[in-house]
Amino acid sequence: MVKVKDIAEVIESFAPKSLQESYDNAGLQVGDPEMGVAAALLCLDVTDDVLKEAKERECNLIVSHHPLIFRGLKQLTGSDSTQRLVMEALKNNIAVYSAHTNLDSVWDGVSHEIARKLSVKELEVLEPQPQNPKAGLGVVGNIKPLPKIEFLRKIKETFNVAALRYSSQSPTLVVRRVAVCGGAGASLISSSIKAKADILVTGDVKYHDFTTYGDELIIADIGHYESELCSRDILLRVIRENFPDLPSYFSNSESNPIKIL
Repeated sequence: MVKVKDIAEVIESFAPKSLQESYDNAGLQVGDPEMGVAAALLCLDVTDDVLKEAKERECNLIVSHHPLIFRGLKQLTGSDSTQRLVMEALKNNIAVYSAHTNLDSVWDGVSHEIARKLSVKELEVLEPQPQNPKAGLGVVGNIKPLPKIEFLRKIKETFNVAALRYSSQSPTLVVRRVAVCGGAGASLISSSIKAKADILVTGDVKYHDFTTYGDELIIADIGHYESELCSRDILLRVIRENFPDLPSYFSNSESNPIKIL
């Protein structure tokens, strides 16, 4: 029977933990690595609804992109949501594994998945790691030239964005070169400009980023959730390629925690 450690091994073979950022906490969050896995539930965030769904669907492994335990736990008293979720997972014998910034930085990771959905070709890493030029945050590549408004509409439709925020002051009329970063990618704006990108597609962009850099490239903020939901596709692909007989599902209960009225 496939064990938790077997799932961890294939994910880390694809996205080594050595690629994660120093502040991160990727890896096995909760549970026994020797436990056999009956079924796996894949999600972006571990929430009460996701944990409830795992119990109902008899999935004893949750694989998430965002770590359940991001900062160190000094107690388990149920005094906050993270503690309660950890306690509930332990009580129900559900393991939790997370692949976060290592999945962002690996080649064919989150930014590559976004780029593929937008038909961006000839990809290069936007901010390569010094020791590995094929790994790092963000990617940049080329598309068949499209009028700016058409490409923005494509972004909105592809990622089901309720309200696309973008820098209106950019003089660019046609998009040819595209930079992408899943999650919060405002720190890659300067690298995108240096890479001669016409547009940066990312999430969590601040007002002053738009006003400071918006005339140098189009900044399109599709939202953190929308930009990283594709992490589930990558994780499912890795698991199914290695364990095709293991039942593995996307969470049906997961939803964007940010609503637009």
